[in-house]
Amino acid sequence: MGLFDTIRNELVDIIEWIDDSRHTLAWRFPRHQNEIKHGAQLIVRPGQVAVFVNQGKIADAFEPGQYTLETDNLPILSTLQGWKYGFDSPFRCEVYFVATRQVTDLKWGTPNPVIMRDPDFGPVRIRAFGNYTLRAVDPKALLTELVATDSSFEADEVSELLRAIVVQSFSDAVASSKIAVMDLATSYMELSEQVRQTVVERVDDEYGLDIPQLQIVNVSLPPEVEEALDTRSSMNVIGNMQEYQAYQMGTSMPIAAANPAGGLAGAGVGLGMGMAMANQMVPGMMQQGAPAGAAPPPPLAPAWHVAENGQTSGPFDLQGLSQAASAGRLLPTTMVWSAGMAAWAEAQQVPALAGLFAPPPPPAPPPPPPQDS
Repeated sequence: MGLFDTIRNELVDIIEWIDDSRHTLAWRFPRHQNEIKHGAQLIVRPGQVAVFVNQGKIADAFEPGQYTLETDNLPILSTLQGWKYGFDSPFRCEVYFVATRQVTDLKWGTPNPVIMRDPDFGPVRIRAFGNYTLRAVDPKALLTELVATDSSFEADEVSELLRAIVVQSFSDAVASSKIAVMDLATSYMELSEQVRQTVVERVDDEYGLDIPQLQIVNVSLPPEVEEALDTRSSMNVIGNMQEYQAYQMGTSMPIAAANPAGGLAGAGVGLGMGMAMANQMVPGMMQQGAPAGAAPPPPLAPAWHVAENGQTSGPFDLQGLSQAASAGRLLPTTMVWSAGMAAWAEAQQVPALAGLFAPPPPPAPPPPPPQDS
């Protein structure tokens, strides 16, 4: 190989970028001290822009296509190099390829909760996350403001800055929208577009970047607030709490009465619930008002409590105790108490209950014999 062939092989005759990365925004063609020869081929593939930089000054830019580098298609570089009548010798120049396709699947999220004022709950803390896409629209601004002398510039190098801008724009959008927390899920699309436009206004002119898409995937509340909302929703579904309690007690009475292993306490559960229902219903009836001339409701029967094996049960009405005494579950020595009594006493010593333990009447006498006529 002669000297001329050696020099020719050291000159760059094909300039191209085969991008195998999906997150590279800019890449500098490596010359390794080799010079670009006159008539070299420049290949710019779809989704790329090639930018020539001469001694720190941005020169010519090329859209996708294949070019033969000559004076005619390098007007700015020709001026910077002083090529007034063309050139036929090698030249040195840095070539940057800028990716103009979209870089997808970039994430954003609120590192700390964002405080917003809700019309229903007052100040609440929310978190949000989503994704966005990034694209270079002004290669010269990108090279000037961000890339500088880097040989390769990745999307990750600017993602932290973009996430901060997105979070700030999201906070401003939520605060200015005055949308209730319960309605945020129905406004994701509207808020996403508002946040995207705000971010684009900041990064387009300054950094030469565009955000073609931005989505809010989820907005969440602290766990304790979500639990309170679930409780409130359950209460709204239940509706009238007194009617719900009355329904629960009404459905529980047959189950409690059918429990044969409950002893005296189990036998009286239904009666106690019935008395509690009566206590709830009477005030409501009194508030509604009785008809004119109607007799007042009879006074409530005394409620009795029973001590059995160191535990108390009740309240029971007199009929419930009578049934328990007949079944042998209430003994004369069983301790009972009712409102107005100074202390617990044996059932047989309470005048109101002594009759429950009276001996049964003797058998009825036989009918008289028939009289002879």
